[in-house]
Amino acid sequence: MIMFQPHIYATVFILSILQAFALDSYIAAVYEHFVILPDVTGSPVSSDEALTLMNKNMDVLEGAIKAAAQQGAHIIVTPEDAIYGWVFKRDTIFPYLEDIPDPQVNWIPCTDPERFAPAAVQERLSCMARNNSIYVVANIGDKKPCNSSDPKCPSDSHYQYNTNVVFDSEGKLVARYHKYNLFMSETQFDSPKEPEIVTFNTSFGKFGIFTCFDILFHDPAVTLVSKLHVDTVLFPTAWINVLPHLTAIEFHSAWAMGMSVNFLAADTHNTRMAMTGSGIYAPDGPRAFHYNMDTENGHLLVAELSSHPHLSPTYPAAVNWSTYATSVKSFSQDNCDFYGVIFFDKFTFTELTKPEGNRTVCQKDLCCHLSYRMAEKREDEVYVLGAFDGLHVVEGEYYLQICTLLKCESADLKTCGLPVATAQTRFEAFSLSGTFGTNYVFPEVLLSGVRLASGEFQVLSDGRLISQSGTSKPVLTVTLFGRWYEKDPPQPHQTPLFQNNNVP
Repeated sequence: MIMFQPHIYATVFILSILQAFALDSYIAAVYEHFVILPDVTGSPVSSDEALTLMNKNMDVLEGAIKAAAQQGAHIIVTPEDAIYGWVFKRDTIFPYLEDIPDPQVNWIPCTDPERFAPAAVQERLSCMARNNSIYVVANIGDKKPCNSSDPKCPSDSHYQYNTNVVFDSEGKLVARYHKYNLFMSETQFDSPKEPEIVTFNTSFGKFGIFTCFDILFHDPAVTLVSKLHVDTVLFPTAWINVLPHLTAIEFHSAWAMGMSVNFLAADTHNTRMAMTGSGIYAPDGPRAFHYNMDTENGHLLVAELSSHPHLSPTYPAAVNWSTYATSVKSFSQDNCDFYGVIFFDKFTFTELTKPEGNRTVCQKDLCCHLSYRMAEKREDEVYVLGAFDGLHVVEGEYYLQICTLLKCESADLKTCGLPVATAQTRFEAFSLSGTFGTNYVFPEVLLSGVRLASGEFQVLSDGRLISQSGTSKPVLTVTLFGRWYEKDPPQPHQTPLFQNNNVP
């Protein structure tokens, strides 16, 4: 269902204006926010009390937005749950929700706050954008009434949605996205009946938007890039870091590279919940990132990006992820393979017993090939090559194919796959590939201290992930993280709902 067809002539006109004033690059900003959380009362608070709490968080966000604008930023992304937190049941979050209209209504809450009142949060966000001449991306809650004529209407007669909103530099509401793939703890929210594919155009590129857990599924994430061809993805998140493969900066940077798209990720900051990791990522690597488990401070990132990365001379070439791996014979294998668990998934491992060599490990249809050379082989550190080919079934059901070189927690092989954040072994060279059945593979290299290896590796068109000239820091993991969407269990909703809001 294409929502923008009735507006096709207006769309063409607006696009012509955008092209006339198009920018080759723009300044992006993301803010990692330490959220002021509500007291856990177990009972709903009043609307005034809810607004007081939200204004405290918006006070902080407003300071970050002003700082970003002063540095020339055209757009800023703030995190999921940044305005009211996440400690809610269905009834206790209701006082924090507003009715967010469809952006087609052409509304600037800052100048016309009563049109869809009460909308104090939308009014304030709109004014932040308008007063600072910057696009503002925020995450709030939407409520929509329903009745018995709708067989899926909740018993309390309204839907509640985890919602992203975008206000342009004039303060106009230009995009609204209801999160489709809810995390298992988000029982306070409803999932929309179909995934919404939301885009909007600016003078500095075409943008798409989704939220946190959405990134692990085909819709709306992959559809935005592969079918709608957005230049930049906006990504508010409350990401809980999971080593070794799913730390925020690691996976989000890899997703940007694997999908060849700009990616603006703003994470919530809460070290007790292992939440940190924001970044500004381009298809050829990160432009800026932040990971801090030591303090409870917010952090602003600002960096320049290409408005249309597919036109950039540094835009990565297309990759066939299995070309190399399927063209070579398996490297040396022995009978010493063993099993270990990473985030509840049973991997097949083989130990790297020598300071350099070639290894292969297989599981089902996936064979992973590694050539490597360590700077030195330490007796107190063990590295393994691992493979996983199967359905992940814990917080969601999605099919993975993963090839990974990783450090074990200790010299005991039973610890391989456990989270580890520091290492002492540098690699002078590595080349990792796999016989992937999917075209969606995300390349990760994570160094000691949970740091990205910016500019220290590349992906070849034949699917090899190779080092450039050794690593600057010891290695935690080198990984090819594959998502085989076609093997996912059927989703309850099938038809994406397209929305395109073209704005000057």
